[in-house]
Amino acid sequence: MPASLMEYFNKSPRIGVLSTSSKDGRADSAVFGSPHMIDEKTVVIATARNRTFSNLMENPYAMYLIMEPAKQEESQRTIGTGEEKMESGGSVMDWKGVRVYMRMKDYATSGEMLDMIRSQAAKFVGEEAAKMIQASVTFEIYEVRPLIDFGQGWENSL
Repeated sequence: MPASLMEYFNKSPRIGVLSTSSKDGRADSAVFGSPHMIDEKTVVIATARNRTFSNLMENPYAMYLIMEPAKQEESQRTIGTGEEKMESGGSVMDWKGVRVYMRMKDYATSGEMLDMIRSQAAKFVGEEAAKMIQASVTFEIYEVRPLIDFGQGWENSL
């Protein structure tokens, strides 16, 4: 994957939605701000022992969705007579984002990586919240698609 994906994926601030499903197909989506792309094919997340983690133990596939409204100057469109303007976000077609499809390679409930993640998290969310992190999960990216896919390629949706 090109460096532009890694730059977009890791920009701050940003949050996204991580979707997983159990072995019997019961879906779950959760807001995550912690995923970090460490190289062009690898993503690491921090998680509690929650439904996301349980699902990953049964089914290693996940999708991380990042989306953001277009910048105001990009999204102003004339409506009706041309005197009105859409502010803050415009049409959904103006939004930016990607869907990153991944497969879990590994996880750890102890060790150096988890300790580093907890230490970094404590700086942003405090010690108590950082203590809730119970695992680090490492994924391999196998596909990237645009937020809204009309065949334009994900590179044009950043």
